[in-house]
Amino acid sequence: MRSPDARRWPACVLAALFLGYAVGKAAFAVQDRLGFPGGPPVSAAESSAYFLDAAVAQWFAAASGVLGAGLVLLTVVPTGRRVPRPLMLGVLGAVLLAIGYGAGIMVVDGFAGIGVGWRWYHGVLGLVLLGLTAETVRTYAVRTRRA
Repeated sequence: MRSPDARRWPACVLAALFLGYAVGKAAFAVQDRLGFPGGPPVSAAESSAYFLDAAVAQWFAAASGVLGAGLVLLTVVPTGRRVPRPLMLGVLGAVLLAIGYGAGIMVVDGFAGIGVGWRWYHGVLGLVLLGLTAETVRTYAVRTRRA
């Protein structure tokens, strides 16, 4: 039987992906552009119609990536045990919904094409993100369950 500690890798990989997301968003914030490196281009018309300045939006997105990385790392470090389980599960559930929404768009557009511009490999990445997030939540729930 595996120890609960053996399943830390999904959270660690997800944290690294969150940090990669933050770096990509910061790079576009410096350039005052919407979008993501390697993702579909955002037209000038879409950018001008966006409700926030592109740089501000991207800095918020970069901060959310850093926050997401910290949050998923809390699921596997001893300090995270101090966070009340219901609170952590609620926040992780919100993260799962948010990633599920974004990943869902990447998957559907990548494989079926709804016009956003994501390619098949973005769809694969969306499936990986969704799987890692679900496994991180599941592992945390199992690890913190009372016997």
